[in-house]
Amino acid sequence: MMMESFENAKLEPGALAEYYRSQFSGLEGVTETFAVMDPAKGNELVRLERLGAEETRVAVSRASQAFKHEWNMSKVTAQARYDALLRWEKLIRDNAKDLSKLVTLENGKPIGEAAVEVAGGADSVAWFAEEARRIDGDVLQGAKRRQRVMVLKQPVGVVGAITPWNFPFSMITRKIGPALAAGCTVVVKPSEETPLSAIALTYLAHEAGFPKGSVQTVCGDAKAIGEELTSSRDVRKIGFTGSTAVGKLLMAQAANSVKRISLELGGNAPFIVFEDADLDRAAQALLGSGLRNAGQTCICADKVLVHDSVHDAFAAKLSEKMAKMRLGHGLDRETTHGPLINQRALAKVESHVKDAVEGGANLVLGGERVKPDDMDGFFYAPTLITDVKLDMSCFREENFGPVLSLYRFHTDEEALEVANDSEYGLAAYFYTSSMRRSWTVSEGLEYGMVGCNDVAVTGVTTPFGGWKQSGLGCEHSKYGIDEFLEKKAVFMTI
Repeated sequence: MMMESFENAKLEPGALAEYYRSQFSGLEGVTETFAVMDPAKGNELVRLERLGAEETRVAVSRASQAFKHEWNMSKVTAQARYDALLRWEKLIRDNAKDLSKLVTLENGKPIGEAAVEVAGGADSVAWFAEEARRIDGDVLQGAKRRQRVMVLKQPVGVVGAITPWNFPFSMITRKIGPALAAGCTVVVKPSEETPLSAIALTYLAHEAGFPKGSVQTVCGDAKAIGEELTSSRDVRKIGFTGSTAVGKLLMAQAANSVKRISLELGGNAPFIVFEDADLDRAAQALLGSGLRNAGQTCICADKVLVHDSVHDAFAAKLSEKMAKMRLGHGLDRETTHGPLINQRALAKVESHVKDAVEGGANLVLGGERVKPDDMDGFFYAPTLITDVKLDMSCFREENFGPVLSLYRFHTDEEALEVANDSEYGLAAYFYTSSMRRSWTVSEGLEYGMVGCNDVAVTGVTTPFGGWKQSGLGCEHSKYGIDEFLEKKAVFMTI
């Protein structure tokens, strides 16, 4: 494996750490630090100061001043916001190779997946650059004969964006992009596991000409930073991607000041294979969905429902394909799957597999830790389990690991009932050759995104969001920017 150097020296981990420190004065008094690790090798990439409430207050104050005096609709035209976002997009694309490497180093995903994520992040910025010029109001008839009512859309204000480690790049651009397009300012709190991508994006945004206070990154004490963002009177909107448990906590904290909030939370995506499905196509799609980023995505296919008549044939196809996967460091071009993010993630997957096997499920493949090329990272073998029961943790909980769990069903009604029996409602998938079933199952699944004979359910043109305890609001599409805008009715009597 070649450890290529960075083409842009300012995007190397050490340089990003120095840039990050330069954004805050008085860090000499911050004694606590945390390590950013390479989850494949288990080695330290860099150390960052562990910031907390005080530094977050400074960032929020800067964002508030920037919103009042530098970056809002009254100060910056739609065309100027469009131009700035396109400059940022160009810098992202020009540095895509380095940014992809950065994602792989701190997250572990294969470089090909990282490159797709970076490109997707640039797409988000480009999309919302266009949306900046499409923020339209309305003129309505008033209650009086000579009254007209203008409906204005205006930026909500300072936004607190809290993002996860599994997509450390794209989860940020899809929040910062619409916020800046709407004329808001942003304070980003990335995961402590993967802060470098966020710092790199902040650096490039400043290089693109955004005021320093309009985009800032604060890393460190998640509890202290989160509480400061949710309690601050200056922060008017919280955007969060992460677990349902943390989302509920943030929602409760934000209620005290009645903040706008959008949440993209946990998932437990069903993948249904009906008896008339193209099994080869379905198996390949399942591997792409369920094992992407080593199974660490919120829309990963978690629980696989297979019709009894094709169950064994489908399991055999999966096993054959999974046996060819190659684990290793993400910078190695031959690697198909990387490590889990940390020891906690590894322990969770192990507990799910152990619970299933002890409960009588059949372990077909995997089910163990591995050390490819003598690496000391958090690798777990791609795992296939069949004959699972509905109460097994690998089936009813979000795995966030390379585990596919197969359950036999017999009727369409049973498949829908089992698929919908969940507190989650983010993404769902099914494969069939029946046009009738394509409609009935699509309408019957209680999920925000449904893939019929497809697992590609994300893109800048379409809304990304969940039902039930998988979230509130949506990202991307023509609806995404509305999360960052307030409506104001102006009554004019002439």
